[in-house]
Amino acid sequence: MSEQQVDEQHVDEQSSRPEGGHRVDVEGNTVQFQGQVTLDGPSGTGKSSVARAVAVRLGAAYLDTGAMYRAATVAVLTAGVDPEDADAVARTVGSASIEVGTTAGEERVLVDGVDVAARIRGGEVTRAVSPVSAVPAVRRQLVDQQRALVAGAAAVVVEGRDIGTVVLPDATCKIYLTAAPEVRAQRRAGQLGLTDEAEVAALAADLRRRDEYDSSRADSPLRPAGDAVVVDSTDLDRDAVVDRVVSLALTACAGARQAAAGRQT
Repeated sequence: MSEQQVDEQHVDEQSSRPEGGHRVDVEGNTVQFQGQVTLDGPSGTGKSSVARAVAVRLGAAYLDTGAMYRAATVAVLTAGVDPEDADAVARTVGSASIEVGTTAGEERVLVDGVDVAARIRGGEVTRAVSPVSAVPAVRRQLVDQQRALVAGAAAVVVEGRDIGTVVLPDATCKIYLTAAPEVRAQRRAGQLGLTDEAEVAALAADLRRRDEYDSSRADSPLRPAGDAVVVDSTDLDRDAVVDRVVSLALTACAGARQAAAGRQT
């Protein structure tokens, strides 16, 4: 497989590409939302739950790009490849079939036809995903696939770490979600059902390690896009964050329409 293109066998556009035509009811008013919302940020900020809820509110398709990198990591681990061996990782991921769904209410993640939706959230994958996702050939392959998956959507919410900066640099609305490190660790511990102080401390250390790794990698580092709105969720519950993002998305959509109308006059 070429590093610049995704082989057609790895992108099932008929079954995976979202359809267009999305409407949302906001305060009793039916509003048409069209565009792309990107939601970037580190782990533990509530990105996934917020992105899914925003997609439902906007009537939009949804894509979790982090699940794709985790699926690629599953392919690497299943093949017995060292995640630090960039060449072997690139070859393994290049020959794997990775499929993800684009519906907010359902997590569909397949690697070579096997359902790995549960496995991608385990500790083994979490520890290995940063070096796998840092391989440039892997990023090029999955970025191509991500763009193909959302190309047909009139409205879509895409979450990840480099969506606003690399995958969809011309998106309608770009959000960078952040939170205080200790809050992120507590949230992730709650998701994993961890209560032991030592386990929570180890989780916090792992989050710091991944942040440093992802922020310092040469290819597509974790950082806010220059035109992204930074939303700090430290003191906000999920519903408040969702309300904020939906409001920003609708405002950006209205602005894009006005700009388009101005260009036509």
